Amino acid sequence: MRIGVTRETKSGETRVAATPATVRQLTGLGFEVVIETGAGARSRISDEAYTQAGAAICTAEEAWGADLVFRVNAPELSEVERLKEGAKLVAPLAPAVNGDLLAALAAHKIDAFAMDAVPRISRAQSLDILSSQANIGGYRAVIEAAHHFGRFFTGQVTAAGKVPPAKVLVAGAGVAGLAAIGAAVSLGAIVRATDPRPEVADQVKSLGGSYLPVAVEVEQSTDGYAKATSEAYDKRAAEIYSEQAADVDIIITTALIPGRSAPRLITAADVASMKPGSVIVDMAAGQGGNVEGSVKDEVITTGNGVTIIGYTDLPARLPDQASQLYGANLVNLMKLLAPGKDGQVVLDLEDAVQRGLTVVHRGDVLWPPPRVQVSAAPVAAAAVQPPETKAAKKLSPKAQVALVGVGSLALFLLNAWAPSRITQHFTVLTLAVVVGLYVIGHVHHALHTPLMSVTNAVSGIVVVGALLQLTSTDNVVLVLAGVATLLASINIFGGFAVTRRMLTMFRKA
Repeated sequence: MRIGVTRETKSGETRVAATPATVRQLTGLGFEVVIETGAGARSRISDEAYTQAGAAICTAEEAWGADLVFRVNAPELSEVERLKEGAKLVAPLAPAVNGDLLAALAAHKIDAFAMDAVPRISRAQSLDILSSQANIGGYRAVIEAAHHFGRFFTGQVTAAGKVPPAKVLVAGAGVAGLAAIGAAVSLGAIVRATDPRPEVADQVKSLGGSYLPVAVEVEQSTDGYAKATSEAYDKRAAEIYSEQAADVDIIITTALIPGRSAPRLITAADVASMKPGSVIVDMAAGQGGNVEGSVKDEVITTGNGVTIIGYTDLPARLPDQASQLYGANLVNLMKLLAPGKDGQVVLDLEDAVQRGLTVVHRGDVLWPPPRVQVSAAPVAAAAVQPPETKAAKKLSPKAQVALVGVGSLALFLLNAWAPSRITQHFTVLTLAVVVGLYVIGHVHHALHTPLMSVTNAVSGIVVVGALLQLTSTDNVVLVLAGVATLLASINIFGGFAVTRRMLTMFRKA
């Protein structure tokens, strides 16, 4: 089959649906790839780079007339006629709100795959363009905020005085929100985040942000997205947003619910309470906006000096990486649809992933697909234990008493008949076992790395003691000293190797 990559016709779009790297992968799957001339120009990809990767440069009519057409944006209704009847279209189609487009594609007998309708299940993550592009968008939102903020993000102490760090509030801790948190923290800002899903608190903290909980019961997600919230939650969340707006310097909103208008999070009163020079980036401006007063694709400044950014093309402002990640998503889709690597698409509508993103097939509109239940809530501890795991048997009280009695008797006989030096050494060994079990054995796992340093020091003492015994004339003592030296040395070198490897994980490149 021939894959056609067209030039994007949407105003301001800089991305392209394939890069030289993904062209090589597509040809490796048995497809022939044709690229409309100049399709990658705004992503700084020349036609020559495509031809070197194995693609052919063609006219717009040839690209649109391919068996399989890749797009970054959905085609306009007028562009549907450019597709060959019976062809396949791969693009974000927003099927929940583009009923007319789906009907036009069905009438033209187009098989349409909506890349923005991929089910939120782990097996489909490599196809999820919403995640790959939101990751870029969240990062770029912080860059845009920093550009308009005009001050340091990080705090500094200089000879001229102290500069406080910027305070950033991120509303929504999905893919875009987490990317924004990571970028803002890396710039040195104090970052706070809210989200109706309490399970994301650990993710926020792992990136260096502070999670602001809304102490109201929220329905758990079953599809990987945040649920529409209750009235009680909205009331308490509004109070938090009002409190934070008066304190922070930058707000980045990322809240979206698929198929619905964006929820209103920041009111005009909240904006009015912000300090002059503050910045808001409304990443939901294209779907109604999370911020009252934001305007799609525009930057406005309020009367009190607050800048509100409503850009909807944030991923397109980093076209190189955005195109590469988008193209990689499409390659992963083709790997799923062409398992034989022979350039032939084999559609399996029994597969949840393929069924989820197939919105038009052989003249029929297949949207919406059957619901795929996905829980983002933590799995209950009882459910984690495999059914075949056998519970550990506990000794009865009588058996425990009998075992202690036998041990005490053995210890008494040993002390009664053994030489005094052996008794002393055995006493030290017993105390070491008790200390190791009740002290080191109960150390929290987070402290295991520094604990290695302690055990290395103890092993060093063992090595010194064993080396002192190597002068003995007793062969048994020599053998035991040699074994002790070997085992303690292994522990020391192994401990240092593991510690060094773990420390490199926290070292900046």
